[in-house]
Amino acid sequence: MNPVYIVDSIRTPRARANQKGGLSKLNPYELLDVLYKDIEQKNFLDLHSIDEVILGCVTQYGEQAGNIAKASALYSDYPDSISGLTVNRFCSSSLDAINLGFLKIQSKQANNVISGGVEMMSRVPMLSDDAAIWNDIEIAGQAKIFLMGSGADLIASLFNISRDDVDRQAFKSQQNALNAQKNNHFKSIIPVINKSKSINCVDDECIRADTTIESLASLDPSFKKLGEQGVDQAQLTLFPSLKEIVHVHTAGNSPAMADAASITLLSNKEIQENGHKSRAKILSVATVNDDPLLVLSGCMLATQEILSQNNLQVADIDLFEIHEAFASTMIHCQKELKIDDAKLNVNGGCIALGHPMGATGSIMVSTLIDELERRDLKFGIVATSGAAGAGTALLIERI
Repeated sequence: MNPVYIVDSIRTPRARANQKGGLSKLNPYELLDVLYKDIEQKNFLDLHSIDEVILGCVTQYGEQAGNIAKASALYSDYPDSISGLTVNRFCSSSLDAINLGFLKIQSKQANNVISGGVEMMSRVPMLSDDAAIWNDIEIAGQAKIFLMGSGADLIASLFNISRDDVDRQAFKSQQNALNAQKNNHFKSIIPVINKSKSINCVDDECIRADTTIESLASLDPSFKKLGEQGVDQAQLTLFPSLKEIVHVHTAGNSPAMADAASITLLSNKEIQENGHKSRAKILSVATVNDDPLLVLSGCMLATQEILSQNNLQVADIDLFEIHEAFASTMIHCQKELKIDDAKLNVNGGCIALGHPMGATGSIMVSTLIDELERRDLKFGIVATSGAAGAGTALLIERI
């Protein structure tokens, strides 16, 4: 089997997903075009050597519909010979896009693949595709799948995670992200500048420097009303050991919606023909699915799976980037895996930095490689969760 290398992994800033957000005036094609051009120029890339573009995108509706992987490559004048595939595995989509690229190169179906993701949540809001699984209580009940926030509150209820616990997790995320931004840890960010549209977006926008434990504690629960509409009762029926569902998640300890894109260039060569050296090697990938009712526990199971596949322990890994889907998910995952704060999401997570659903996994890969390089460390794991218990993980070695 072919080895698989990460030649480069880049991303845009994560902008707030509203009309005042720094990227909201751009459509997803224009945003991806910035990255396509940068990765081509910076890596002296021969575009005719690219076999496929694979992108994650969750809400494939409106501007994001129509196989945006292929369509965006054409929009950016990439060769017609490059095939395109758009992946929706909920919030694991772009990490799955990388894993698919890895498998294609490993199995000799491709030599070079651009993988990544895009989500413009200010322009194509979450749930705007009107999927029955989210809007029809009978279908959701039969499929045993609920919205992510309800699943996060269920995890808090099952594992005795308190409101204070989740607020402190959110505060830690904000502090780590603020420190990383102040000290320029995010080396893979590509500024997005478009003078004709008055866009000058150079840094992540979702970090809230003024966050305190007290301000977090003042926020109302976000998913209590949904629970009162029947979700609580459905969960209590399925988990009879519980007496109630505790609603601890708020806008402050849930992931911030964001606009962003990210791409990762994969190759079967460590050193490119132009002499450019790859940044990392992919050692292993894992795709799992946990209990759909727990919704967001897949990142923990995927991490356990990839460690087991490679006969590794948590102590063998230098850094972890694990999807901070909601605060309770992160708390439960860290406790079960016994990962020390010093090696887990050291630059903050999605609560502080933002969660552009279809792009988050690939962004986490770029963040991990940046930090391994900064600290001169070797091994890292990225793991993401998605709805219905989806989980994906990637084990890399910096080279």
